[in-house]
Amino acid sequence: MNFQGKNVLVLGVARSGVAAARLLHARGAHVTVNDQKLLADMIKDAAELQALGIEVIGGGHPDGIVHPGLDFVVKNPGIPYSAPPVKQALELGIPVLTEVEIAYRLAQAPIIGITGSNGKTTTTTLVGEMLDAAGLQPVVAGNIGRALSDVVEDVTAEQWLVAELSSFQLMGTQEFRPKIGALLNIYPAHLDYHGTLEEYRDAKYRLFANQTADDIAVLNWDQQLVRDVQSFAESKLFPFSLKEVLDEGVFVKDGYIHARMHGKELSLLPVSEVALKGEHNLENLLAAAAMALAAGADVGAIAQVARTFSGVEHRLEHVATHHGVAYYNDSKSTNSTAATMAINTFADHSVVLIAGGLDRGVDFLELVPVFAKKVKYVAAIGQAADKMLHVAEQAGIGGVKVATLEDAVSAAHRQAQAGDVVLLSPACASWDMFGSFEERGSMFKKAVHTL
Repeated sequence: MNFQGKNVLVLGVARSGVAAARLLHARGAHVTVNDQKLLADMIKDAAELQALGIEVIGGGHPDGIVHPGLDFVVKNPGIPYSAPPVKQALELGIPVLTEVEIAYRLAQAPIIGITGSNGKTTTTTLVGEMLDAAGLQPVVAGNIGRALSDVVEDVTAEQWLVAELSSFQLMGTQEFRPKIGALLNIYPAHLDYHGTLEEYRDAKYRLFANQTADDIAVLNWDQQLVRDVQSFAESKLFPFSLKEVLDEGVFVKDGYIHARMHGKELSLLPVSEVALKGEHNLENLLAAAAMALAAGADVGAIAQVARTFSGVEHRLEHVATHHGVAYYNDSKSTNSTAATMAINTFADHSVVLIAGGLDRGVDFLELVPVFAKKVKYVAAIGQAADKMLHVAEQAGIGGVKVATLEDAVSAAHRQAQAGDVVLLSPACASWDMFGSFEERGSMFKKAVHTL
């Protein structure tokens, strides 16, 4: 797309906003960047953009910031559509996009787009590792690492651009069309933003909206909400399943991971040789293998990564073992389903859990059974701390509300005995106390090492 001379407003000075502003400016657009934060609170990013000649306006949204002369608005994915400048733009008929759409319109490389409620980062990383082992020179970006707009011009048509995508990012797409699109799962999440499960589901479905018969949809065949994509998607289906032997796709049979592709069955490796532990991670591996095969990776490369890949930072990351107690960082667990999967990974251990964070209005009562079965004590933090303690009470276990993550680690340490696991798996977003789940996980690790 030719952006030369376009008038663009970028809302939100964050990673994706800065990347989009830089890219659009380099392509000749007239860019204004606006954020509610004061310039003094975003001085590094603001100074970088101003040095390029980009106007940066902080301290709120002044009158006239949205006007009929704008060609489009690029908003930070986290900004709700109810925000006044976004509403005003839509009322004026001005397209409101996210940075992902901008990057797509300039991409030369075929894109593998990966979304889902849980497992996106692990699966995206696995796909990148598998394609790299196969010599296909992928670039991994999106909701993981660098923004797509930061890398898109450096990725050639002979490479793959592997993108982790959130529902927030997908809602702002219009033409976005991945060559391979994968939907890992759908569980209730971000309902404070989307309002209903149906709206959240539809945001995920946007991944397949523009695919054609030349493209591929990798779907979790074990979940009906995901399988329903087949009712409207025009792309070729290449599903994965833990429960069914598929006519086409990747599945488990007789203790082995198999794939059927173009009428040919391939045996990838025994499940027992997979390095990642937990059924949810096996599901992630099947999805990654399906995408890697669809992208042209060989079986040997896929099996090699499956045998050696031990996980990503902040996702069931082993931090230390102290006096026989193992400490695990699962800060990326931001909903009840992710926390349940993490807790169930430790089938042979009692868990002292650190949980809580941003209160999005969820009651967390679905956690009662797994708390009752696997958790011996809860150290609760953040806005949702009282709700976590209520769940613990309903499950018949003890708990304590603490003010800081460091206090939570100390409380968990006092309760844990040799053979137990202390697990940070908050089931909540981090934004009440931390800038990101990465910051929360890093502070947990620091507190553990301080022990």
